[in-house]
Amino acid sequence: MGRTEEIKRVLIITFLLNAFVSAAKIVLGYSISSVAVLSDGFHSLLDGLSNLAGYVGITLSSSPPDEKHPYGHRKFETLFTLGVGLFVFLTCFEILSESLRALLENRIPEVKGPTFLILVFTLLINIFVNRYELSKGKMLNSEYLIADAGHTASDIFVTIGTMLSLLLSKIGFQRADSIAGLIVGFLVAIVGFRIVRLSVDILVDTVQLDMKEIKKLVMSVKGVTGCHHIRTRGTKESVFLDLHAEVDGNLSLEEAHDIAHRIEDLVKKEMPNIRDVVVHVEPENLMKEQ
Repeated sequence: MGRTEEIKRVLIITFLLNAFVSAAKIVLGYSISSVAVLSDGFHSLLDGLSNLAGYVGITLSSSPPDEKHPYGHRKFETLFTLGVGLFVFLTCFEILSESLRALLENRIPEVKGPTFLILVFTLLINIFVNRYELSKGKMLNSEYLIADAGHTASDIFVTIGTMLSLLLSKIGFQRADSIAGLIVGFLVAIVGFRIVRLSVDILVDTVQLDMKEIKKLVMSVKGVTGCHHIRTRGTKESVFLDLHAEVDGNLSLEEAHDIAHRIEDLVKKEMPNIRDVVVHVEPENLMKEQ
């Protein structure tokens, strides 16, 4: 199974689990009149929606390069990763606004029946989804899966906070449910900020690899006397590199061209995540003259 198909398979599995978890929490939240549980349920629903958005994004990003997109469509995955971050901020807004309303109205949840049993069960599912997505994201070098795992991690925080608030409400702290919702809302906002920052770094072509390591590799190629103007961009899984390599100015064009090919072959061999390398060969005395 290829990388794209494996990522899509992970998203389908996590979508089904998140759909089950969100349904259980929303029904429970309405039945016991708990703003914390209800907010938790809608947060899980957004987890499922982000899985669907990711499925579409990964499908689009896997399209091969074409005339209008010579560098491929990889950044579609990054755009949908940014969408996950926006989903998190939307969730944060809903949690905070509903918690404030509940606080002003002095709502008190009715903790009854298997409430905690249901929440513990959904918490275990969330922990599994988080670990599963995170491990697969690292293995497949998918920033979307890693970001989505972060989204699920925020759901874990929400559920733990919800359980604590219900426990406090049960023993007499009547506004604990609403206050917990506010606290969790701010925690979710932090997760959203981290996801958005990761996506923006990629979209604005932040450096993806260690320049010193690349220069060391290039300088190990016979005939190279210098290396500068190293630039990288793209995603962790698909990096584009260009650099300037200095060679003896007395070499023929064919010899200089051969050195450029050896640089490209070595760099791609040692760094498999590099998708394309552009080597600008120039005589070593050019920099001295400048």
